[in-house]
Amino acid sequence: MKIITSLKNPKVVNALKLMERRQREETGLFLIEGVKELSLALKSGIKFFRLFYCEELFKGDEERKIIKTALKQGAELIAVTSNVFKKMVYREGAFGLLAEAEQSKNGLKDMSLGVPPLLVVIENAEKPGNLGAILRSADAAGADGVIVCGKGADIYNPNVVRASMGALFTIPVAESTPEETIRWLKDKGIIIVAATPNADKSYFDADFKGACAILMGSEHEGLSSALLKAADIKVMIPMKGKTDSLNLSAAAAVILYEAVRQRRGNN
Repeated sequence: MKIITSLKNPKVVNALKLMERRQREETGLFLIEGVKELSLALKSGIKFFRLFYCEELFKGDEERKIIKTALKQGAELIAVTSNVFKKMVYREGAFGLLAEAEQSKNGLKDMSLGVPPLLVVIENAEKPGNLGAILRSADAAGADGVIVCGKGADIYNPNVVRASMGALFTIPVAESTPEETIRWLKDKGIIIVAATPNADKSYFDADFKGACAILMGSEHEGLSSALLKAADIKVMIPMKGKTDSLNLSAAAAVILYEAVRQRRGNN
């Protein structure tokens, strides 16, 4: 197989364009790099369109297993030099594999709920890395899913994919609007717990043992008035230091694990 040696190759150029949201929306494709992430994506049913690889960077047998599975899917395999590959990926440690994959758009109707369900709703996440980290925390906490709504939501941003460490493919993620999310949660009888610094109640004092959704807004603007108005409970995280807020992903993890602590008898 011919090995691509130039970043100017049209297929390499098209792959790099997927760093841009407009190109992702037009093509319905996105990028996944890294052995663990690619393996989780395949197990979750994500289909690869193209798979770029550099055997020189392989670390074990898993890379070849991924290639074999991608071939069965009908993915196009493209060999590239190490110099080209390293310029195509976001981070070190991708171990010679980068896929163009087909996006899987899911809505609220696709969300499967446990008993009792635990959900995370993220509105207007400003930083893609935060959203990816929240997906990772939600997966680790055993949440039923994450609902992403509001402006700027793009779960296939490379920083979301990278920061999620594969959780984008292991936990259900639905895209919705705030209004649709409120209606859906109310229809399901799910208690809406809004995190806001203006709340009078600490998250320690909230009851997360039943069906609930934890709502988090952007660090800059917080939750919209629509979601705050719809909340059954408003909670805040006590701040003992000089700063007045936590990073969004850290705040989400803190509250999620209080829910895990309270629910430990349910499992």
